[in-house]
Amino acid sequence: MGGLNYFNYFTEIEEYFWQKRGAHLLVSPLDWAIVETWQKAGIPLSAVLKGIDRAFESYARSRRAASGRQLKTLSYCVDAVLEAAEEEKEVAAGTGPVTSSAKKEEETFSSSALHTFFANNIERFAAAATAQRTSQPDLASRLEETRARLQETLLLVDVPGRVDLEDIERRLTVVEEKLTAALTASAPEEFLLDIRREMDHQLAPYRRKMNAPQLAQLERQYMQKRLWERYNLPRLSLFYLT
Repeated sequence: MGGLNYFNYFTEIEEYFWQKRGAHLLVSPLDWAIVETWQKAGIPLSAVLKGIDRAFESYARSRRAASGRQLKTLSYCVDAVLEAAEEEKEVAAGTGPVTSSAKKEEETFSSSALHTFFANNIERFAAAATAQRTSQPDLASRLEETRARLQETLLLVDVPGRVDLEDIERRLTVVEEKLTAALTASAPEEFLLDIRREMDHQLAPYRRKMNAPQLAQLERQYMQKRLWERYNLPRLSLFYLT
């Protein structure tokens, strides 16, 4: 597990979940929000995969599994993942500092992959800004501003030498947060209400298993994902570079 690429966090989890489930089906918006919550909480990929293993083992002994029902959501894995993360933290506390040179090397993308990622996103934001120019000019302006920030970041990517991925990721996080606020302000009230109803329905079985900060973070990630989907916008984080 130590060799897994850090920036492939999302796809590694998704593919591992597919393998365990035995069906190559798209994960739900709630599942993606859960993964983003784990990523932002700094839960190691190894702990997530270990937690998924344990959750499937537990589910296999449940009545639902006996009745032929499949485990279809990562929500069932939340407790097991958090437990595995705590165990890894305790083990790490007694092992001393770990060198990060190997990890840094694993995190490096090729210049061509980074360039393609940014160029594609710039193109999609230009098209999105054009599509909204008549109906929502303020939002179109925000989308164009995002395109410009991505264009500036692309210049950093194309500079010869080693690319500072952590700094680029910080820049992209700021851009995403600003645009999410603009999308929220521009979205119809009924659409936002629909997202809330959908989210409350899907989260209902799991609210007792999560504390308030975890729930708040999960709700923010879920809302962000659905808003960006509404406007068919690509996510900016390097975690989506696959």
